[in-house]
Amino acid sequence: MGELMVIRHGQTEWSLSGRYAGRTDVPLTAAGEDAARALAPRLAARRPVAVFSSPLGRALRTAELAGLTGVEPDPDLLEWDYGGYEGLTAEQIQEERPGWDLWRDGVAPGGADRPGEQLQQVAARTDAVLDRIRPLLADGDVAVVAHGHLARVLTVRWLGLDPSSARLLGHPHPGTLGFLATEHGQPVVAAWNVP
Repeated sequence: MGELMVIRHGQTEWSLSGRYAGRTDVPLTAAGEDAARALAPRLAARRPVAVFSSPLGRALRTAELAGLTGVEPDPDLLEWDYGGYEGLTAEQIQEERPGWDLWRDGVAPGGADRPGEQLQQVAARTDAVLDRIRPLLADGDVAVVAHGHLARVLTVRWLGLDPSSARLLGHPHPGTLGFLATEHGQPVVAAWNVP
């Protein structure tokens, strides 16, 4: 059985400054492009049987620079819709909501184009992705290029855990890999934050 390779897109100006970039299509920085290119040798050795990506440019560009081909954009891999918190930092949000925690408190609604999502909605999207990917793993590795919070939720759902458990995983650094596998029939995280 293959492994599920979870790739976080390369650095953007917003990831560098700690701003929440859900649906805003922020481009990669030069460092983000370099990190994506640096993934190419490791990914070439794996030769995934399928590649799925968030349809946002930062994820698609990461896939391209990492040498992945046959990439299928999947709207279920979009980052969490942060609603009214889009573009803000955690510190800015906590000025208005002291003690705020994304995993516990969620997001405030935004406008019509960014209504916001609850954690369970994000989990439902990742569950749908995993349902489509699991059968493909019988033929080899599958790669997913996505976003930080989405990758954390996807990972804990792979493990069969409640989506709120995603708070226990370290945030995947931009331009890094995670490997989800099985050992003795049980889902495991084989590696996380691999540059």
